[in-house]
Amino acid sequence: MRHIAFAAALSLMATATPMLAAERILSIGGSVTEIIYALGGEDKVIARDTTSSYPVAAEELPDVGYMRALSPEGVLSVNPDLIVSEAGAGPAETLEVLKKAGITFIEVPDSFTADGILEKIAAVGEAIGKPAEAVKLSAEVENDLTSVAEKTATIPETERKRVLFILSTRGGRIMASGTNTAADGIISLAGGVNALTDFEGYKLMTDEAVSQAAPDVILMMDRGGDHGAPNDELLALPAIVTTPAAETRSVIRMDGLYLLGFGPRTADAALALAQKIYGTF
Repeated sequence: MRHIAFAAALSLMATATPMLAAERILSIGGSVTEIIYALGGEDKVIARDTTSSYPVAAEELPDVGYMRALSPEGVLSVNPDLIVSEAGAGPAETLEVLKKAGITFIEVPDSFTADGILEKIAAVGEAIGKPAEAVKLSAEVENDLTSVAEKTATIPETERKRVLFILSTRGGRIMASGTNTAADGIISLAGGVNALTDFEGYKLMTDEAVSQAAPDVILMMDRGGDHGAPNDELLALPAIVTTPAAETRSVIRMDGLYLLGFGPRTADAALALAQKIYGTF
């Protein structure tokens, strides 16, 4: 298995590597799968992971499991000759087995910015032998992202809303987003301000810390279970009940892949989020 980062992926066309002749592609990661379909490469995709739920047609493919908990048996059962994956697939033991099996593995870069989306599109295009299509898609996505940025730039700094992204409320404990996450990135693209910036990643918060963050808006993925407490229950939590968001009952829920995927639909997602936060531009 060859583990190829973005810089190396850019040289694929020049070196005429076997990836360009791949006939059985396993796509790992929702945004990677979206990009492959947007580039017209879906005819070579023979399986996907659980996070790859868009477009709907992708759900008809065999599912090899969650990208961070892949089993060697599940991956090898679909007999891929190329795996294209978002960063973070694993566990390491599974990747080692795939390496010994000689399967080409390309890890696509993942950063939560507009430029990061364009880099991801370029890397996927090179990996599956569609660099020209990737250039075209990148131009379209860049135009859309620029349009959103121009709209959100009109929001006065004094009117920008503090947004708290909550990943889960399991057991009444709030798991929230700090910096360097997809949630942090989409809040920024939508013209909001992340209410928590003193740590990276996701963290279980104390009630006091959430209250002190004073979010104007609470943002969550639109899903059930412990991740999606009803609004009345959510806003009554001790950590939230004293916040401006609770006072105005400002809770926004959006599809997780659409909101956090950082793929071809992210400009649309950022604009939709901005409109939910601020109203129509």
